[in-house]
Amino acid sequence: MAHVRITPSILNADLDNLESEISKISSVSDLLHLDIMDNKFVPNLTWNFEAASEIIRKSSLPVDAHLMIEDPDIQAPKYAEIGCASVTIHFEAAQNVRATLQAIRKEGARAALAIKPNTDFEVLRDFRTELDMILIMTVEPGFGGQKFMQEMMGKVRKSRELIGDADIWLQVDGGISTETIEIARNAGADTFVAGSAVFKAQDPAAMVTQLRKLATK
Repeated sequence: MAHVRITPSILNADLDNLESEISKISSVSDLLHLDIMDNKFVPNLTWNFEAASEIIRKSSLPVDAHLMIEDPDIQAPKYAEIGCASVTIHFEAAQNVRATLQAIRKEGARAALAIKPNTDFEVLRDFRTELDMILIMTVEPGFGGQKFMQEMMGKVRKSRELIGDADIWLQVDGGISTETIEIARNAGADTFVAGSAVFKAQDPAAMVTQLRKLATK
């Protein structure tokens, strides 16, 4: 199986002390997962481009930007341009998925495509050669702390088959915890977004280490 990556989401961190929160997990995490929501594509509002840029600039970890916005075709290349290591767009939001993925890559970031729980897995097949990561949502995007949808593991298994030997990461996002990470790993995921499990733990770094250990059994 591929290398395991743990990418904590700061959605459930103390947003008034983000630098301190990021520093707690920076030595044990692979990337920082940044959830960008516009209250249009999903019913929640987090950071606009300017506020996100500040977080990206100050982050001691490479940033994995997850764009849950209605205009990713315009915004996604900008996130790549300012230094994100990986930029994820949603199939359901993009007007021209292929061109946007190509634009992300052109700016030097890994290009990723996410699908919501109700979206058919088959839509991913057309974009395999443009992808550096697939994101299978294991909750309905919009809010942290939701229950893990185990029924999404069929999509994860199909994604693993689609990836084959290609250098494409397979990420899951939503409800990842000590109880669910092994389920997702056994289905084929290698990159795990954990929000509330990490930042609501007494020791966030120890939780990241524990999650990694469970995923590498």
